[in-house]
Amino acid sequence: MKTEISTAAGFITRLLRTPGGIGDEELRCFSESLQEALRDHYKHHWFPLMPSKGSGYRCIRINHKMDPLIGKAAVTIGLSHERLFQLLPSELTLWVDPFEVSYRIGEDGSICVLYEGPQPAAKNAKALESRSSCKEEWRIGRASPSKNYNMMTVSS
Repeated sequence: MKTEISTAAGFITRLLRTPGGIGDEELRCFSESLQEALRDHYKHHWFPLMPSKGSGYRCIRINHKMDPLIGKAAVTIGLSHERLFQLLPSELTLWVDPFEVSYRIGEDGSICVLYEGPQPAAKNAKALESRSSCKEEWRIGRASPSKNYNMMTVSS
C-alpha cells in the first residue's frame, strides 16, 4: 500500500508544481499530508488478494468538485480551493488499487498507468476476482457481452 499511496500523492503533487508557484517545502508538506490522509482513508479498504474490491472507495476524483482528501491536504499548506482548481485538471480520476495506480484526465481521456507492481499468486482467490477489473474492461473496450440483434434492411 505504501508504494501505491506514494505514487498517487507524488502524481498529484507534480500537477501542483508550476514555475514561480508553490514552494518545494510546501509541496513536500502537501505530499506528506496527502499520503497520511490516503493511508487513513484506505486502512480498512485495502485487499491485496482481491485488488478490485473497494476500488470505487479508493478512487480519487475531481469532477468540477474537489476530492475531499486533496482539499484536506491543501489546507495544511494554506492553499485555497480556488488556487487548487486553477492548478489541477477540472476532471481527474485517479485509481489507487493494490499493485496498480492509474489515472484519466477528462471524461473521455485515455487511462494511463503510473505504477504496476507484481501481484502475488493468490491461493484462495475467487474466480470472480481473476477476471479483469472494471477499468481494465473499459480500457480494452469490453463493456458487456455482445448481444445478437436481428437487423432489418430497407431497400429503396
